[in-house]
Formats: sequence, structure tokens, C-alpha cells
Amino acid sequence: MNWDTIQGNWKQLTGRAKQQWGKLTDDDLTLVAGHRDQLAGKIQERYGIAKDEAEAQLQAWEKSSDDSWLNASSGANEGSKHQR
Repeated sequence: MNWDTIQGNWKQLTGRAKQQWGKLTDDDLTLVAGHRDQLAGKIQERYGIAKDEAEAQLQAWEKSSDDSWLNASSGANEGSKHQR
């Protein structure tokens, strides 16, 4: 799934982001509103990692995403990756 699709369906996908990056708060995810650069910044901030590492994690998450994420409930654990 490309980032435009992720951003357009952000409210549906916040549960998946929360599964991947459990330290992000609901407020963080609301403020990010699907903007990739802002999400990378929040990941950096919450996990104390470098920008390159946050970008690498985002890229991997984006590549692992597929359309089934849009059909599953946001709280479902199916297909989730390890929580960081």
C-alpha cells in the first residue's frame, strides 16, 4: 500500500500504527493525521532513535501494509508485526 492510501485511510490504520509503535499515544496519532514526516518525528521522539532508523521502520511498515488492513478492524492482531 502506498503512503497516499495510508494517509487517506489514516483513521482506520491508527490501530495498526499503535500495534507497531506501542509508545505512540492516541494524541500522537491524531496529531500526525497520516503525515509521514510527522509520524517519523514522533517515532524518533518516543523511542529515542535516529531519523534514519525511524525512516527505515516506517518504510518496512509501509511495505508490510496491504489492503486487508483496511478490511480488518483496527484493533485486530492479525498480521501484526512485533511491537516496538
